[in-house]
Amino acid sequence: MSTQKQIERAIGQATGEKSKIIDFRSVSGGCINNSRFITLEDGRKYFLKTPPGGAQYPGMFAAEYCGLELIASANAIRVPKPVTYDNQFIVLEAFVECPAPADWLEKLGHQLAQLHLATRQNQFGFEMDNYIGSTPQPNTWTNNWSAFWRDQRIGWQLELLTSKLAIDDPIFKLGDRLIAKLDDLLGDIDEPAVLLHGDLWSGNAAVAEPGAPIIFDPACYYGHREAELGIMRMFGGFGPRCEDAYNEVWPWDKYKEDRIPLYRLYHELNHLNLFGRTYYQACIDSMQQLIK
Repeated sequence: MSTQKQIERAIGQATGEKSKIIDFRSVSGGCINNSRFITLEDGRKYFLKTPPGGAQYPGMFAAEYCGLELIASANAIRVPKPVTYDNQFIVLEAFVECPAPADWLEKLGHQLAQLHLATRQNQFGFEMDNYIGSTPQPNTWTNNWSAFWRDQRIGWQLELLTSKLAIDDPIFKLGDRLIAKLDDLLGDIDEPAVLLHGDLWSGNAAVAEPGAPIIFDPACYYGHREAELGIMRMFGGFGPRCEDAYNEVWPWDKYKEDRIPLYRLYHELNHLNLFGRTYYQACIDSMQQLIK
């Protein structure tokens, strides 16, 4: 069966309606999968993602489908409704992007806080391992946040770097010193785990009609809510208006700024693993800031 026939059959099974694709239109953006809008014979439109060269990332679309369903079920912030998936593709609701209204950042902050409030629980982790970009992201359930961040975030990224950098590279000595200090940095946090988008940089958020925030391409797990800011502040971020609006719904801890560099470091290390030495100095700087 051709990939198109598989997609048509999956959409038909998911929607209960006969589904024949009559048009594919490529969409720019994204650094992992091919993205296209598809139009069906009856006029329905969907967003389709397929991996280049076949299924290179086992479980990626299953985890994305699960994450989108969980975010949607909180009824706090919009995501593209997931329709169907298998290892070769995921089909999502297509939405129309529109210009941002003046209060868009405030809406995003309010709704993100509402998502976090609605999804509080005791354990850190996720129902399955997933990906951060194209890097595998482990999510084994853990009761201790410091241990989770040590073993499955910073420690994991440093382990991946051992195949890319010399064993005596200074980054590993700094990493050991930082890991030894993690309990001091994270051990006093007395907050529940919440459902995180996990990769909420500006390219994974938009404005959908009628001016509402919509977020997509998640790397979900249950973690400390401040970890969301680690990626939100990279590449220009969403700015203080968004964070201040969040604070109106669920006030930030007064010591959050001490921890943001640690949460950002995870993404800096991931970018170093994915894209090379452009991100090396940022990792070194963040580590030195945290262990001083």
